[in-house]
Amino acid sequence: MEGFVCTMALPNHIVLSQNPAELVSQFFVHHRYSQVAVLADAHTHVHCYPQIQAALPPHQLCVVPAGEEHKTLATCERVWGFLTDLAMDRHGLVVVLGGGVLGDLGGFCAATYKRGIAFVLVPTTLLAQVDASVGGKLGIDFRNLKNHIGVFQPPASTLISPAFLKTLPERELRSGFAEVIKHALIADNKLWTQLIKLPDWHAIDWLSVIRTSVEIKCRVVDQDPTEKGIRKILNFGHTIGHAVESAALEAGMSLYHGEAVAVGMICEAYLSSKKGLLPDPAKATITDYLRSVYGTVLLPDEARVLALALQDKKNQGGRILAALLKETGQAVWDVEISATDVAEAMDFYKKT
Repeated sequence: MEGFVCTMALPNHIVLSQNPAELVSQFFVHHRYSQVAVLADAHTHVHCYPQIQAALPPHQLCVVPAGEEHKTLATCERVWGFLTDLAMDRHGLVVVLGGGVLGDLGGFCAATYKRGIAFVLVPTTLLAQVDASVGGKLGIDFRNLKNHIGVFQPPASTLISPAFLKTLPERELRSGFAEVIKHALIADNKLWTQLIKLPDWHAIDWLSVIRTSVEIKCRVVDQDPTEKGIRKILNFGHTIGHAVESAALEAGMSLYHGEAVAVGMICEAYLSSKKGLLPDPAKATITDYLRSVYGTVLLPDEARVLALALQDKKNQGGRILAALLKETGQAVWDVEISATDVAEAMDFYKKT
């Protein structure tokens, strides 16, 4: 497969600005809805909602608990009940103000309420801004399996402001940065080179990097909206990473999505090298850089990680299929990896 260069501009429905209130007010200048509901979580209600409240038209507010552990059918029932109590019709709008968890859940609720109503994503975390809010994937966790129940449905708009990043704890910001790194590794060697040359990742120009990262994801999604081919490269680091994240959640361990993906990228860079795709020096650079940003994560039970990897959505016919690197800036997909490969990769992670 040839690597590709991201040259596209952002699609019209994705808008970036330093000023979140301006983003919201401009959206409603051009769009009218029968009713507007705002969905926030316990954190964004306090830290982000005041930044856009005055820019919103008359609306009703629904606040749900924050965290991956609440990305469940039970929370969906709460949101669906809220919309039903409002008697919201199919011409209404849900504004989802939150990170990747709430964006996935809120969009899923809107996409399934009365067979689908419009929703706008206002992502408030770096993870959501560069990844979860782009591409139309929506869903919830089920039996501790990440995003096991879901749909593909694009939002009416995605309004992205780096101003919200100032509300994040450093750990949350670092978690989101993992998806920026992933986008660079799978599709933009120039961005990868820029990142590893920075003496401190905190010094990043977020508006510029977010735009580049979103452009990369949009280019991939535009070619493959429902993940039949090239879109699968976006799963680099996620085959093992999602399994690690789910196993940690089951065990009550504190592990953020980006931290798990960083583990997954080290493991899957190792497998890329093992299978003769990625040169060893590139594997070493990737490993060293990710270690410098994320340190070492205590891994959950390996047998459980493997069992969850066998349930990965990308699998086919009982085979674990992963996206691996051919070089920095170029990825391939549907590479079969075995249970032994997963165990070896995790062993590599622990020993390096």
